[in-house]
Amino acid sequence: MENLWIAGLLIVLLFVILGSGVWIGIALLAIGWAAMEMFTSRPVGAAMVTTIWGSASSWTLTALPMFIWMGEILFRTRLSEDMFKGLAPWMQRLPGRLIHTNVIGCTIFAAISGSSAATCATIGKMSIPELRKRGYPEGMIVGSLAGSGTLGLLIPPSLIMIVYGVQTNTSIAQLFIAGVIPGLTLAGLFMVTVMIWAIIERDKIPAADGSMNFLQKIYAARHLIPSVALIVIVLGSIYAGLATATEAAAVGVAGALIVSAVQGDMNWKVFKESLMGATRLSCMIALILSGAAFLTLAMGFTGLPRHLAEWIDSLNLSSGMLIVVLTIFYAVLGCFLDGISMVVLTMAVVMPTIERAGFDLLWFGIFIVIVVEMAQITPPVGFNLFVLQGMTGHQITYIGKVAFPFFLMMCVMVALLVWFPELVTWLPQQMVG
Repeated sequence: MENLWIAGLLIVLLFVILGSGVWIGIALLAIGWAAMEMFTSRPVGAAMVTTIWGSASSWTLTALPMFIWMGEILFRTRLSEDMFKGLAPWMQRLPGRLIHTNVIGCTIFAAISGSSAATCATIGKMSIPELRKRGYPEGMIVGSLAGSGTLGLLIPPSLIMIVYGVQTNTSIAQLFIAGVIPGLTLAGLFMVTVMIWAIIERDKIPAADGSMNFLQKIYAARHLIPSVALIVIVLGSIYAGLATATEAAAVGVAGALIVSAVQGDMNWKVFKESLMGATRLSCMIALILSGAAFLTLAMGFTGLPRHLAEWIDSLNLSSGMLIVVLTIFYAVLGCFLDGISMVVLTMAVVMPTIERAGFDLLWFGIFIVIVVEMAQITPPVGFNLFVLQGMTGHQITYIGKVAFPFFLMMCVMVALLVWFPELVTWLPQQMVG
């Protein structure tokens, strides 16, 4: 009972601090400090300094700012416009026609970005004007983009996977490999959603653009070469065992710089803006990770994670019920926190329970990524909703409503992972073998 009282007090204090507008990283440090000062006899200062330094100096974490910088560079190039030119001719015969460029474009860009918001913004700046000009329904444009943008977290390289790998000592390269099949499966579910939507709203779908023969489509597909080349270089080097995730990230940055230079988009202003954008985001994530590391340490000293895990064990939940409870828990948490904060805040509490239940950490990592994806399109703190609000001028509630079918497909994907865990584990086992 005492532990529940302590947990309740700390949770209330956390939301009070976050509600006052304090940065998330600082709020986490404050809660950690309060927990250790009030409920333990450990010296707080030394523990805080050591923990912050240890979390910030992780070599594995260096992949994070590199992948962020790669996405920032590509965001400022004509890559998304070229992707639209290359994809559009192949989409004309599918129900929904060019709406599928949102799904496939996000799938491709996700494989060279790692960020949901960057994927959504980059593809959106290309597709929204083009699709509006052709008369496609606004709900389908915005909803498909909001949902598909979340693929930036699941299809490797993924910033969330890097954070999860660092938090749980799971191989980031293995996580990247494990995310490929679920990522492509979810993209397929999104395309099915668009097709069903288009069949129901058949009268609202514009006629196909001018027809092209097969050779003309192949010629148009040349615009996809830079994107595909980057994917092969970055992910191919990891899967072939030629580079670690960190080394592949550095190669990706070099590739992005070359692509932007060849396209004529690179100049000193673009270089500086991309570098500063990556620096700001990386510093924000590093501060959150440092605060979460110290909070995790403080929670360990208070014994709360162990007691909570024992309490959950005492409920005798089946593996399936535990996953249902965790899915609901993260979906609700996603209404108030961003994805990275969700992962770093909860891992210390959730991991003992997961390990006792016997879940594979690789499988659980992909599960976490998908439920965090859900949080990207749930009001009021869904990052993709904010991105699209700025790009379209729609209210967040409207964007959340039109994105809801894609939220349901993510729920279906969670069920598929539970029924067919091989979707996650098969490819990593083949690569190891």
